[in-house]
This record gives sequence, C-alpha cells and structure tokens, in this order.
Amino acid sequence: MSHIGRPNRRRAGTRPFRSATARQLPTRPVGLRLAGVAVVAASLAFVSACGGSGGTGAAPAPASGSAGQADILGPVAKATGAPITIGVITDGASPVADHTNDNKVAQATAKWLNDRRSGLGGRPLDITICETLGDPAKATDCGNQMVEKGVAAVVIGTSSVVDSAWKPLNDAKIPVMIYGSGDPSLLSSPTTFSLGNPTFPIIDLPIQVAKDKGNKKVAAIVIDVPAALHSAQDVAPPLFKKAGIGYELVRVAPGTADMTPQMQKIASDGSDQVFIIGNDSFCISAMNGLKQVGFTGTISAISQCITDATRKAVSASTLKGIVVSATVPIGPASPSMDLFTKVAETYGSGIDLSYQDGMIMFSLVAGLQAATQGISGDITPATITSTIKAMKETALPGAAGLKFRCNGKAIPDQPAVCVLGGLTTTLDDKGQPTAYKVLGNTPIPA
Repeated sequence: MSHIGRPNRRRAGTRPFRSATARQLPTRPVGLRLAGVAVVAASLAFVSACGGSGGTGAAPAPASGSAGQADILGPVAKATGAPITIGVITDGASPVADHTNDNKVAQATAKWLNDRRSGLGGRPLDITICETLGDPAKATDCGNQMVEKGVAAVVIGTSSVVDSAWKPLNDAKIPVMIYGSGDPSLLSSPTTFSLGNPTFPIIDLPIQVAKDKGNKKVAAIVIDVPAALHSAQDVAPPLFKKAGIGYELVRVAPGTADMTPQMQKIASDGSDQVFIIGNDSFCISAMNGLKQVGFTGTISAISQCITDATRKAVSASTLKGIVVSATVPIGPASPSMDLFTKVAETYGSGIDLSYQDGMIMFSLVAGLQAATQGISGDITPATITSTIKAMKETALPGAAGLKFRCNGKAIPDQPAVCVLGGLTTTLDDKGQPTAYKVLGNTPIPA
C-alpha cells in the first residue's frame, strides 16, 4: 500500500526553479539522458548558466523481459507482520518537470521486495510518497510530514530541491538515502547515505578512463568560467599527478565557435586523451575542432555534452567511441536493465522505462533494503542507521555491478558517500550508449 501527499503550503517569495535534474515538460519521453546530473549539477552550476540543457535525444529501445527471465525476480519470499513505513520524496509533476514516473517505480519496487525479498527485516515495506513540486518550501513541508508520520527511513529521488527536503529529516535523525548532492552539510551527515560518488563524473572519470586505456596524458578542455575552472584548475592536477598521468588544462572562452587553434596545440603536445567540460555548444566546437586537426586519441566528456544538438552537429566518426559518465545502465539489455524491466512490468503499471530517474529510484529503494539485510528486533530510524553503517560491501541493485558500503570510509571527509568510482558508457556512431562499464569501484575498507 502507498500514500501520496502533496503539500499545499508555500512561503511568500519562493518559486520553483529548474535544475539539471529536472525533465522539461511535456511528460512523454524525449530520449535518454546519460549524466550523473544530480551530482554534476551541484559541482558544475555553469552548465545551466551557459545554456546546457542536459543530454537528451532518441533513446535506444529499453530491454524487455522475456518468458525465460521469470526467475530474475528471485524466489517467492513474502514479507509478513506489521508493515514498516518508508517515506519517498519526489518532485512529482511540477510546472517545469514531471517525476510522477518515479512514484510508480517506488511503489513497484516495494511490491517486488515484499513479494520476493522478504521486505525489510522480514516485514512489508509500506511506501508513503510526498511530492515537492520542485518548490523548496514544499520540499521542507515534505520532510516535516515524514517526521510527523514517524517513518523509519526516507528515500529522496532525483530532485531539484533535495537539500530542502533533507534538512528536517536530518534534524530528526531519520536515515535518508539519496543519489547525490553537492551540499557539504548533507555529505557529512551521519544519518545520510549517498549512492553516487560526487567526484566521479568530473574528476575520477578521465583518470579512470586513462588508466583503463593506457593513456599517458590528458588535456582538459574547459569552458573558461569560474565554476568550471575550480575543479579543473585546483582539484584535478594533484590527483592526476598522484595517478601518474600527465595533465594539461586548456581554457577556452564561452562562445568560441572555432577551436581549431587550441585543438591543434593539443594534437601536437603528446596528449592521447581529452576531457571536455562545457555545455553542448561548447563541446560541439571542441569535438569538431579535434576532428579538423586529426586528433586520434580518446575523447571523454561530461555527459551534458551529449544532446540532440551534439548528435546533429558532430560527425558519426567523432561520436563513436566518446566515453561519458552514467548514473544507471539505462537502455541496452543487461542484467540490471532486465531486472528493472521485469520488476516494472510485473509489479507496476504504466512505468516509462526510458527515463534514468526511474531506474535511480529503483536503485535507491532496493538499495535501502539491501543495506539493511540482517536487521532484526525493533526496526526504528536508529536501528536502520546502525545496520546500514555496519553493512558489508554489497552489489547495488540496478547498477551494473557497482558495489556500495555505507560505513563512512569511502570518502572520509564526506562520510555520507557509499560508492567509489562509477559507471561509464561508450557512445556509438549515433551518440547513443553501448555497453556500460564500472570504473574505479575499488573496495571500501572495513
């Protein structure tokens, strides 16, 4: 059983705002987005400021469950006893975004867990949903509602107002599972658990790609604005040096249509990999400049580079082989996509499988259940928190083999982070993802 709440209070002077995590209306799918958007948006606010729209485009057909896959759901293991109420906070259908699909995924995932995974601690999960409508004030109301309802834990889906929903929950010491945030207070919270690595899409990705391909020197092609330059200029150099990989920063002014001179320098200085940070028009100029000068090395990029505009303006030969980060393995058939599809088809209705935000919600709800394996006795916010902190390293559901552990040791100065490394995908000649690959997911120490 599930319940959906829509707060109706709104503070004067507040209004919804769009972030890189939000889908534009209309609600029908316009295609596949590849970015670790919740994390990248927090780290690279310039993307929206410079006109980046998030990577959208025609998606590959999602995987479909087959008759031979019935057992992918696992054996029947029904939850019994008094239900455990778990809160789920989504943006719902706001004036600028539609996340109602996430609601459906949360409900279907809970039904699957109750039917095939013995719920949480053997007891059924009862989902109660609150929609923020993308409004910070309503998000705060959602957090307060969850406290008032006495929920045992809360999952916050992809949202433009994560921090506002999180604060009252954190103050009440209710465990919260999220995908990601750039808020230092959130990432240092002892009762918050983040399933995304905040540094992977913009720092770790080019390092891990270089290691994976044996490249020796990376040239970072970065839009010359302060928010982008902080990571590329101040954070990245010592990390590349520690990894034993050469690094060069190439700053290019926003709006530069012809980057041939800068790209010629890169092609001549021994760089065998580039990493592009900018909005789609910036990336188009960089990619076309690289082709013009005959660059033959590896092209990697933040995934905001890949939009319909990019697919139209960049040649197939250049698009093919570009490596970008990904939050979840949406699209091509894989064990993770097959499971997500089967859960949606068996326990849900009308779930759109083409949106990554839905698969993120699946990972969050199923991840909460996986992190609490072995819990017994009284199931309270405190016992859920302590059980999650004591968990062993475990495969994250719906994440293509990524493992997670929430003991605060993945990134010690950001103890909420539960994952090292992340997912990448290599684009085909149409700019669409092929197979997904786990990079940098090293064991988290006990």
